[in-house]
Amino acid sequence: MTDDTTPAKRTEPVARTVREARTLTPMRRSIADRLHESYSEAVHVTVSREVDAGPIVERADAAESQETPVSVIDVILVAVSETLAEHPEFNATFEDDTHTVYEEHNVAVAVDLEEGLVTPVLEDLRGKSLAAVAAERRPLTERVRAGEYSMSDLRGSTFTVSNLGPLGSDSFTPVINPPEVAILGVNRIRERPAVEDGDLAVGRFLTLDLSFDHRVVDGADAARFLGTLAGLLGDGADR
Repeated sequence: MTDDTTPAKRTEPVARTVREARTLTPMRRSIADRLHESYSEAVHVTVSREVDAGPIVERADAAESQETPVSVIDVILVAVSETLAEHPEFNATFEDDTHTVYEEHNVAVAVDLEEGLVTPVLEDLRGKSLAAVAAERRPLTERVRAGEYSMSDLRGSTFTVSNLGPLGSDSFTPVINPPEVAILGVNRIRERPAVEDGDLAVGRFLTLDLSFDHRVVDGADAARFLGTLAGLLGDGADR
């Protein structure tokens, strides 16, 4: 039984009108090829951990009075390098059945451009101060955003960090930058109720997402990596 509100049976597919047919730019094609390579070869698994962002913000704010502005991502990069020292299996590549672990902590930091994502590399963060990391990262990022970079700026990384926090992300699955073994995703800082010393308070938290190649390292290794990183960032809670 039908009435006036019953839709008529469709006899033809719904129409769709092409608004624009876009051909991938060379840069977008390169990105597509690398992502395809990553997902075709690596066994992606992501482990996440929420950390107390209060100490991170406090450390960045305390350093803000220095000549070079310091941001939250700089604090995280310093802690990432210290974490890689304790978990060198993540500071590595995997090619031709060889897990190559590197001495230098060459950390790539993803930068969002209109043409697509690029990953300029910060050279060997081992032992560098927070101010030194900030002093290198900021001009490199600005130079890349201005289009003033070469392929040399994008090569030689041993680990990658992707920060979607400024875009409001709470959690995501970062794609491993091949042939590296792992990539860390950083998300926005959120305020929410938290229990401190038995009292209810407002805390600040962010989630870290670690994607890794399960052919090389295991989920337990990734959990230990994030535990070390959380501790270095000042998170003493066992949530």
